Amino acid sequence: ERAAADPRLVGHVRRLAKESRRVASVCTGAGVLAAAGLLDGRRATTHWRYARRLADQHPEVTIDSAPIYIRDGNVYTAAGVTSALDLTLSFIEEDHGPELARQVARDLVVYLQRPGNQAQMSLFTASPAPRDELVRGLVEHIAAHPNADLSTKALAARARVTPRHLARLFADHLGQAPGRYVRLARTEAAAQLLASTALPMAAVAARCGFGSAEALRQAFSGRYGIPPSRYRAAVRQAG
Repeated sequence: ERAAADPRLVGHVRRLAKESRRVASVCTGAGVLAAAGLLDGRRATTHWRYARRLADQHPEVTIDSAPIYIRDGNVYTAAGVTSALDLTLSFIEEDHGPELARQVARDLVVYLQRPGNQAQMSLFTASPAPRDELVRGLVEHIAAHPNADLSTKALAARARVTPRHLARLFADHLGQAPGRYVRLARTEAAAQLLASTALPMAAVAARCGFGSAEALRQAFSGRYGIPPSRYRAAVRQAG
């Protein structure tokens, strides 16, 4: 924040950007690019913890805290510190091809070269507890019982509100519809089971409220950018 408030530094960044083939930031460095006007009208990311603050400070920028890095034109923004490795590997692949990128990944002992659209963080780690007591209670219930009936109707009945009112509460406090939140929560629960158990895929799906292993695969790939089988293999290799 001090760097972003330094007009001399921001001026140098703005000048150098005009002379550069591409510009990139890592983590909260996106704030410096935003202060220099380099993100105006662009989609960008930053560390999930600071995404809301950056969005409030720079409404002219579309902040998306989900991906680990984003490319918009010749401007790249990356999430937390380790996402710099993923972004750097993508640069190597752009400039010199996938073979060299894979070689560098092996040399860096990076066990999984993640695509840019992969999610930054787990749902439960990244999301602060809702201030609303009713919503907080439902979030805790969802986390503890991912295989229960978590339909909007069932959650509304549990909270003793109408489904429409429940949808408004989730939109206000969680920024998404109840159904979408439940799907993400179940996917996160599946990721935890995949990493910590040897349960068959069908059993993981059942415990997390998915109707089938295929439903789990679709949800998991949509959230993390890789299928659950590949995720499990990568976690085991890392361990």
